Amino acid sequence: MSKKVISFFTFGFLLIIIGAIGKILKWNQASVILATGLVFETLAILIMAWNKIKKNE
Repeated sequence: MSKKVISFFTFGFLLIIIGAIGKILKWNQASVILATGLVFETLAILIMAWNKIKKNE
């Protein structure tokens, strides 16, 4: 995996953890943080899949 994929995955995971803690503590912006984390996770998965497809060609 490239450094870009690992950093997107790590940052997304961190945002998901912070968003989950925010939901427990009833923060107003917790849903936005959680959704942003999910976007970064999805982006990391798409980049990883794209790299695997490119290698198989």
